[in-house]
Amino acid sequence: MKTRLITFVLAVAVLAAGMPLFAHHGNAAYDMTKEVVLKQATVTKVLWANPHVLLQFDVKDDKGDVEHWAGETGSLNALYLAGWSRSSVTPGDMITVYLYKAKVTSAKVGILTKIVLADGSTLYGPFGRQQVDGQFVAPSK
Repeated sequence: MKTRLITFVLAVAVLAAGMPLFAHHGNAAYDMTKEVVLKQATVTKVLWANPHVLLQFDVKDDKGDVEHWAGETGSLNALYLAGWSRSSVTPGDMITVYLYKAKVTSAKVGILTKIVLADGSTLYGPFGRQQVDGQFVAPSK
């Protein structure tokens, strides 16, 4: 539990430190050239708060060691419009996470493009929403 708290504090610190670089809605802190896929991630916490919802999850690395990650999503309103609800993702859920990782290579944080739930349904983040006729829309299920 202490390790998770330290990981969370570090993730928030990295995100906060990058905020002046890209103002509120930029993406300069993330490597937007390569989407990272993290399979069999276990959700540990979902923080529904402004300005962005944070999703915390654990993933095993190639050696089988658990890595603690944090993913930034969109604002509450943007997520609701994209099909999310407070019950969409809960601690203990097994998901696949797609994100753009922070440029700070040691940081296990990123901005979510989408997550795939155990039932195969997809929820999109701020840089992964589907567009139809130039409008962002919730994914069809």
